Amino acid sequence: MTVPTHEQQFDLWGEPIADSAPIKTVAAKRTAIILPAAPSAAVIAIAQNLPVSIHARIHLGTSSWSFAGWEGLVYSAHYAETRLARDGLSAYSQHPLFRCVGIDRTFYAPIAEKDYVRYATQVPEHFHFMVKAPMAVTSAYVRNENGTFSDSPHFLDVEYAINEFIAPCTAGLGAKVGPMIFQFPPQGRAITGTARAQDAWINRLYRFLKELPPGFLYAVEIRDPELLTERFLKCLKATQVKLCVASHARMPSPKEQIAIMNRVLEPGPFIARWSLHAGFKYEDAKAKYFPFNKLVDEDWDSRQSLAQASLDAWRAGYAAFVIVNNKAEGSAPLSIEKLAACIGDEYHRTTETVQPT
Repeated sequence: MTVPTHEQQFDLWGEPIADSAPIKTVAAKRTAIILPAAPSAAVIAIAQNLPVSIHARIHLGTSSWSFAGWEGLVYSAHYAETRLARDGLSAYSQHPLFRCVGIDRTFYAPIAEKDYVRYATQVPEHFHFMVKAPMAVTSAYVRNENGTFSDSPHFLDVEYAINEFIAPCTAGLGAKVGPMIFQFPPQGRAITGTARAQDAWINRLYRFLKELPPGFLYAVEIRDPELLTERFLKCLKATQVKLCVASHARMPSPKEQIAIMNRVLEPGPFIARWSLHAGFKYEDAKAKYFPFNKLVDEDWDSRQSLAQASLDAWRAGYAAFVIVNNKAEGSAPLSIEKLAACIGDEYHRTTETVQPT
């Protein structure tokens, strides 16, 4: 298998890295290493309320680690986002509730094995990564540098997916590789408009998934509710690929997706990306919630559903991976605090025994 080398630097969202304006003191900028924030008493209590076995199999994390607004929540001071993107992962991974992180930059272009190695060496052994496959594999169209769209020559191309994504990702991350996500952006009315077109897309997806190398955890995320059918889920079941439950504007809520999934798929690892608050578009949520240091719109229903699904997977002997975005409620670290607390409270509520009088 060949492994490409890509030297252009992007942040985890695929955007060119640019410095943030400094807010704190010069001394903070000159700190030799990025230091983690001291965990609050609340965070420590939440972590202590979770049994060790839950910590070992329910992996919570954020979709990036390079947000300057997380000062005091994740990082000890204000650091430029360029520094956080390059050097902040080690400090991030010391948060008591963070046991995974998402790498989204791979959606926009493949990265080299050495980049995955650099990530893996910055985190402890128990840590995992949720990594997106390149959009060239999951979108029938790609946008060129001039902004025009053209057919993707690598759409559902197994050889390209293996050589450009799976091989460097698994070799570089080793045991720290978690779910590999094939996120399919909206496919268009030509695919979603009729049952016949939907079936043709599912057939092609099946042929792709069944050729993926065995032994890894794969998941498919879709953005078209029309494709969330029983036949689609049976395709995932037949290829032993999981559904990535994802919150987006056109999709059913996480609670609804989990209910649909449970009617068809057998118990197994639970994978979710809690990405966007219901009723918002991405840019609107970004503008409303910046700088992502407080909860603005709490989503109790999604939180409870994700906590319950994670516990269900754990009780069945499987892992759970839940990645949270700032656009879900306003601040991903604070959302994870609430989610972890919900998991702990639900665990104790459903496992407590009645003491004899």
